[in-house]
Amino acid sequence: MKLLVGLGNPGLEYRGTRHNAGFEVIDALSARHGSGGRDARAKFQGLLEEVAIGDERVLLLKPLTYMNRSGLATGEALRFHKLDPSTDLLVVIDDMSIPCGAIRLRGEGGSGGHQGLNDIQRALGHSNYARCRVGIDGPGEQDWSSYVLGRPRPEQRPLVDAGVALAAEAAACWVTEGLAAAMNRFNRSESASASEPPSSRPVRRSEPPAASA
Repeated sequence: MKLLVGLGNPGLEYRGTRHNAGFEVIDALSARHGSGGRDARAKFQGLLEEVAIGDERVLLLKPLTYMNRSGLATGEALRFHKLDPSTDLLVVIDDMSIPCGAIRLRGEGGSGGHQGLNDIQRALGHSNYARCRVGIDGPGEQDWSSYVLGRPRPEQRPLVDAGVALAAEAAACWVTEGLAAAMNRFNRSESASASEPPSSRPVRRSEPPAASA
């Protein structure tokens, strides 16, 4: 069994925002491999659906605790099913340091200031678990908190959608073929962002403790 956790904030006011890219990847996986969300149920302080990807049972989880408490749902699901985070967990998040349309998989590492990853690492006591980052571009001169909690601009939305679809494919590959195969296949070059003006290049920022961000 594998656990795929997509991070975001619950509520209509956050639907479609950049910070909810993880939720959108879980929705895409449910549409491809499950019920499209119809069979999702409230469990582990989140919405949970069990699907089959290849021959593997997979839990799709969207924590409903707001971003900076994502470790509560993730930790509960791992403990209940006796899963090993280092081999059985993939967390999907948004990332301002990656261009829209690109994704990046890693097997471990720091949080990069992402509040959701911060809380998961607090709950687990380590950072040895796979994560898939979905690019949302950087905020430029805009306040980063308003940026991530805002919706993509019209020219960004198709790229974000493409990144979400790519991340769903990568997550399925991780389930069926493992992390190394998924990284080799889906970690794309981000060199295209080098031609962008400095004000629009992705910028990594630390996140504040606000529950919704």
